Amino acid sequence: MKKLLLTALAIASFATASAQDENTAGFSKGDVFISGAAGFNSTKTGDVKGSTFNITPRVGFFASDNIAIGLKAGYTSQSQDNAFFNGVELVDSEINTFEIGAFGRYYATPSSKFSVFGELDAAYTSSKVDTGADVTTNGFAIGVSPGVSYFLSSNFAIEAAWGALQYATSKPDVDGAENTNNFEIGLDLENINLGLVYKF
Repeated sequence: MKKLLLTALAIASFATASAQDENTAGFSKGDVFISGAAGFNSTKTGDVKGSTFNITPRVGFFASDNIAIGLKAGYTSQSQDNAFFNGVELVDSEINTFEIGAFGRYYATPSSKFSVFGELDAAYTSSKVDTGADVTTNGFAIGVSPGVSYFLSSNFAIEAAWGALQYATSKPDVDGAENTNNFEIGLDLENINLGLVYKF
């Protein structure tokens, strides 16, 4: 529901901005931009409470008219309190995940208000699970995703990326732990990420 509302907001913004001068928007070689998204979700079932917070900032540079390269970071915090199973209280849990990586994009029509792009990104991730005894899990992820950007003004744009293809591997930092490998193909709206872009 949250993503559907964000999608509707983005479409409404596109329509509002359609009357602006197209020559003032778009990207070109040498442009620098920052982008990112943030989200918060809270659930409660009886006395069981859970919440998730995430933020994903990025900075990019147009090395040519069509190609942008950049760095990205991310932080996600998940917590669950007061959980019970068969009348037994479970340990409250908190998972904090940090991510740092790089990305490259190819824009089809960068000088226009609207452009389609393809992105390749890779990142190192580290998660710390606190359930009374801390466990750290380190990993690596690489993904390919298509996306679109639309300029609302000469400096601000909205972008939407679809996390279509991703491979990730991770391993807990404990003796005898095995690698967990995950391959994912995203085919639904849950894999769409919306963000705001500011061009310098």
